[in-house]
Amino acid sequence: MKHIRNFCIIAHIDHGKSTLADRLLQTTNTISDREFKDQLLDNMDLERERGITIKSHAVQMDYERNGLHYKLNLIDTPGHVDFSYEVSRSIAACEGALLIVDASQGIEAQTISNLYLALEHDLVIIPVLNKMDLPGAMPEEVADQIVDLIGCDMEDIIPASGKTGLGVENILQAIVERIPPPKGDPEAPLQALIFDSVYNSFRGVIAYFRVLNGEIHTGDFVKFMATEHEYHADEVGVLKLGQIPKQVISAGDVGYIISGIKDAREVKVGDTITHVKRPTSTAIQGFENVKPMVFAGIYPVDTEDFEELRSAMEKLQLNDASLTFEPESSAALGFGFRCGFLGMLHMEIVQERLEREFDMTVINTVPNVSYHAFTNKGEMKVVNNPSDLPGPNVLDYIEEPYITAQIITKSEYVGSIMSLCLDKRGVIKNQVYLTTDRVEMTFELPLAEIVFDFYDRLKTISRGYASFDYHPCGYKTSELVKLDILLNGDHVDALSALIHRDNAYNFGKRICEKLRQLIPRQQFDIAIQAGIGAKVIARETVKALRKDVTAKCYGGDISRKRKLLEKQKKGKKRMRQIGNVEVPQQAFMAVLKLDD
Repeated sequence: MKHIRNFCIIAHIDHGKSTLADRLLQTTNTISDREFKDQLLDNMDLERERGITIKSHAVQMDYERNGLHYKLNLIDTPGHVDFSYEVSRSIAACEGALLIVDASQGIEAQTISNLYLALEHDLVIIPVLNKMDLPGAMPEEVADQIVDLIGCDMEDIIPASGKTGLGVENILQAIVERIPPPKGDPEAPLQALIFDSVYNSFRGVIAYFRVLNGEIHTGDFVKFMATEHEYHADEVGVLKLGQIPKQVISAGDVGYIISGIKDAREVKVGDTITHVKRPTSTAIQGFENVKPMVFAGIYPVDTEDFEELRSAMEKLQLNDASLTFEPESSAALGFGFRCGFLGMLHMEIVQERLEREFDMTVINTVPNVSYHAFTNKGEMKVVNNPSDLPGPNVLDYIEEPYITAQIITKSEYVGSIMSLCLDKRGVIKNQVYLTTDRVEMTFELPLAEIVFDFYDRLKTISRGYASFDYHPCGYKTSELVKLDILLNGDHVDALSALIHRDNAYNFGKRICEKLRQLIPRQQFDIAIQAGIGAKVIARETVKALRKDVTAKCYGGDISRKRKLLEKQKKGKKRMRQIGNVEVPQQAFMAVLKLDD
């Protein structure tokens, strides 16, 4: 065990984690030059196209120093705030972390929040100054920021470049020297933490685990403590670039287990594996459940595909433990699922993965957050969907979730960022100058205001220089109303939203205008209305396609034309009663992009 090191890489998005991980794999000869490709650990097409890491990836490297052989278990983690749950799981399986900071951009908001996650688990932090080869690198300035942030010495910071390979050998030495070997007793009863799982259509569910105590052999009879299911370990092994079977995996090591599990729901991330004959008395603690931030409905385009969508969601949930879902039905869209996501990027990625990996074409409803509604009798009801809101006769007040947001930016953008946050009903709590031209601003904002377009607008007004990170800080009472969208008097529940009273009129008017452009014209007039309760606050009309019925009357008395027009009018009226309006998929998406 004293030759094992478990570590992860944490950084802000786009600070060069994946590139540096590539260099570590090449330097330790884990991969040959022939097999090598950029962003090696990012094995999803989506990750390569967007240049972001979505999943944590574990890989074992062999490293030799002073005649001793070391086993280094690396877990590469995502940098975006929406995937911080992946980061927390990786941190739970490690003893040390490489904190990577881009020498040209300095410390960003996500760097700070990931660092706090690591410090909570008492990890050893190795600071690395990456991208030293860039002409815009500011090593002295950024090194000062790192020293202020974690209180280390200047000599502890390793200058490196993932592109050129500078400093990679120093990083490997620091991992061996500074990170402690894992603690654990190989003789104790088996205790292993599941930190990830994937679905393989031939072999069933493959669970990745870290052994804390004891050892696991191929063929052992094991038990998963949370679900209380028992299985035979058909194959255990370690993760290099592929899966390499081993006879035994003992305390301190990271590996995988295949036991022919068919049902995706039987494996829970954070569960403890132990032996059936000699079980451990306690399950591993300290693995919190995920708290979804944004809720949206996902419906199949064709209602008959509901069961296929269910199995696709279960397989996806295995690979992405932060996705939560439950069945729901909608009058407009049929049967589907109410899903909880960690943010808008997470929602977008889930939708794309359903389309790419499972060939499911889905409709997303307007995303919203979870509210607490209190009735006159003092009962609390959790409202994830605007249609769940109690009626105005029993409703006392509504509380909405608030977040504390940290924004780090250049000082020249302070004014425009402040006005953006104040427009979103934010309150400024603190403002600190990290250096002469970098400011950290802390705001308290309603979560509902940031789920739509906040991140995009923040990047636009700061020309990409602002970094953003947030965490929930509780619920506060707000004056919220339910805004309904009606087509010809029928409610479209998928487009209704809970919104602050001051913004309701503008929002309703803009939705009606957008829908008027998107809904195709019919043989009858379509009234699009936005209403609060019984009061209509905005209206647009999609005009009917009319046939010129008087064309054949070329002369004669006016009453002949009048008679034909009256006949047409009755037909239109009857058609309007029996005709239904199809809402195109673009209409649901357009509500998300109202500002474009």
